[in-house]
Amino acid sequence: MLDDRAKLLLKALVERYIADGQPVGSRTLSRASGLDLSPATIRNVMSDLEELGLIASPHTSAGRIPTARGYRLFVDTMLTAQHGPLSAPSLAQDQPQKVITNAAQLLSNLSHFVGVVMAPRRTSVFRHIEFLRLSDRRFLVIIVSPDGDVQNRVIFTEVDYTQSQLLEAANYLNTHCAGLAIEQVRERLQQEVEMLRGEIATLMQAAVAISSEALTESQDEVVISGERNLLAVSDFSSDMGQLRRAFELFEQKTQLMRLLDISSRAEGVRIYIGGESQVVPFEELSIVSAPYEVDGQIVGTLGVIGPTRMPYDRMIQIVDITSKLVSNALSHHK
Repeated sequence: MLDDRAKLLLKALVERYIADGQPVGSRTLSRASGLDLSPATIRNVMSDLEELGLIASPHTSAGRIPTARGYRLFVDTMLTAQHGPLSAPSLAQDQPQKVITNAAQLLSNLSHFVGVVMAPRRTSVFRHIEFLRLSDRRFLVIIVSPDGDVQNRVIFTEVDYTQSQLLEAANYLNTHCAGLAIEQVRERLQQEVEMLRGEIATLMQAAVAISSEALTESQDEVVISGERNLLAVSDFSSDMGQLRRAFELFEQKTQLMRLLDISSRAEGVRIYIGGESQVVPFEELSIVSAPYEVDGQIVGTLGVIGPTRMPYDRMIQIVDITSKLVSNALSHHK
C-alpha cells in the first residue's frame, strides 16, 4: 500500500501530466505537490512508484509518466474536481434517432474528443404493413415502425398471389398484430395458422421474417461524433500509427459495441483505461461511459473516447449529465 506522501506525489504527477502532456521530473513534482521535500526524497518515492508499475520512464526523458495502473489508482482513489460544475446543456426532445445523434454531438462538443452513443435496443415492432405486387411471385413489403420509419423489402414466393390476397394478408396483420413485437406476431401466426388459408399464412410468415430483419437493420447501432477531434490531440498527431488504429476501431464498431455493451450492465459512470485489460485494446485510448434509461429501464450506453491523458474529472461530469439528458428526452418522447 502507498503511504500518504507517495499518494500525493502520484496524484500531483498524474494531474501535471494530464495538463501538460510532458514527462514530469522531480523538480516539477516538488513544485506541483506543494510538499517540502528534497529532490533526492522525491526521486526515491518516484523510484518506488516505478517499481510498483504505477509510473514509467520514457527512454527519451528523465521525467516519468503514469502507466495504465497508475491512471487506474488515480481515477479510483484520488480524483478531485479540477473544473467548476458543468452547466447543464439542453437536448431537444425529438425523434429518438435524433436524440441519439444530438447526444453524440453534444458529448463530442463538450469533451473535444469523440462522442459515442449506442442506440436503444428496441424490440422489432411494426405499426403498419402493406404488400405491393411487382411481378410474378415478386412482392414489395412496406413496413412502418412505431416512430414512423419506413422500410421496404422485396420478397420472392413460391406461389403467386392476387392483389386481393395481398390486401387480405395486410389487413389481417394490421388489425391483429400492429404494435406487437415480431416474436409475438410469429407465435400468433403459428397458433392461428389453422384458421388462415394456407397460402396466405405462408405469405404472412415470409413477411414477418423479412420485417424483423428490416426493423433491426434500420437501427443505427452506434452513433459516433467528433473523430476528427483526435487529430488535434498531440498524443495522436505525432504518431500516425496510433491514429490509424483509433480510426479502425470507429470503423469496425463491433469492438466498440462489445465495450459499450459491457458498460451498460454497470450502474453509473465507468472508466476504461487503455492497456489495462482486453476491454480497451489500445493503450493510447480511454473510455468514460454511462448507461442511459427509458422509463427506468437501461436500454443503451453512451460515452467519451479520448486519449488516456484526459481530464477524467470533467469527462465524468460530461458523461453523467448527458446520460441523464438522454434518459429524460427518450422517456418523455413516448
